[in-house]
Amino acid sequence: MVESIKTIRWGIIGCGDVTEVKSGPAFQKVPHSQLMAVMRRDGAKAQDYAQRHQVPKWYDNAEALIQDPEVDAVYIATPPGSHAEYTLQVAAAGKPVYVEKPMALDYAQCKEMVSACKEAQVPLFVAYYRRCLPSFLKVKELVDTGAIGEIKFVNVRLYHPAQENLNPQELPWRVQPEIAGGGLFFDLASHQLDYLDFLLGPIISASGQTANQAGLYPAEDIVTGQFRFANGVLGSGIWCFTVDSTQFKDEIEIIGSKGRITFPSFALEPVRLETAAGTEEFLLPPPAHVQQPFIQTIVEELLGLDTCPNTGESAARTAWVMDQIVGR
Repeated sequence: MVESIKTIRWGIIGCGDVTEVKSGPAFQKVPHSQLMAVMRRDGAKAQDYAQRHQVPKWYDNAEALIQDPEVDAVYIATPPGSHAEYTLQVAAAGKPVYVEKPMALDYAQCKEMVSACKEAQVPLFVAYYRRCLPSFLKVKELVDTGAIGEIKFVNVRLYHPAQENLNPQELPWRVQPEIAGGGLFFDLASHQLDYLDFLLGPIISASGQTANQAGLYPAEDIVTGQFRFANGVLGSGIWCFTVDSTQFKDEIEIIGSKGRITFPSFALEPVRLETAAGTEEFLLPPPAHVQQPFIQTIVEELLGLDTCPNTGESAARTAWVMDQIVGR
């Protein structure tokens, strides 16, 4: 059993950009964790990554990495289109799974992943690492201690400029629905909606509208949504990815009976608390490798020392909410 192993030896499937700084080095820096092997279909790139990051093994075949007896747990860092397939393979090998977000193409695939891991009796984690970052933990502390009283509603606003000089023949995978599940809404709003699940509990109903206003790619480029939490709090959101650069906005607003909290999801800006007593700001930068605190909780759970604040089930809830908002 993994719990008896003093060091969790990791393998990565898909050692692309996200693994260069955000996640990959963290597997070497977390106590009782080691990055043992990496895989990429382009073997030369896998070898290059392994050499640059001092990783002992590299593969150009996922199944070979999964079956390596020196790999105890597997991090799947490919685009969402292959998350379900690889998760099922890792679960069948009896190894814990850590998968990038969004969890899969849709809620149906997420349910399949959760079921496979339950049947194999292996844990499933999804990279919603904001649950462990200092600024987001500060927001949770403020909410939980009643700093703004009883929570009434939530507003999410994310406005990005249109991506420039897109080649219709070579579009980024994040705006190809067959690979990403949708457009940038699925890539970015998934972080926000998962965090709100962590902050306020599960969302039990949701709906929305989508459009493709600029026609730059097949996926939606604007989404509006409304949702209700199990505790009665209401929420709304608008995500637009074709505004003028002067209209950029990244803000979540939590309104309570005694004040409000505003904070960004992605930008390095302060958490802002406004009450009758005045305004306070808390600037709490993330660590150099933003996934490191989250990965540490995974390693600690695998060793039986603590628990990770994320599960496959909680991540699947976020996929369900996004499906409801886009109407599928």
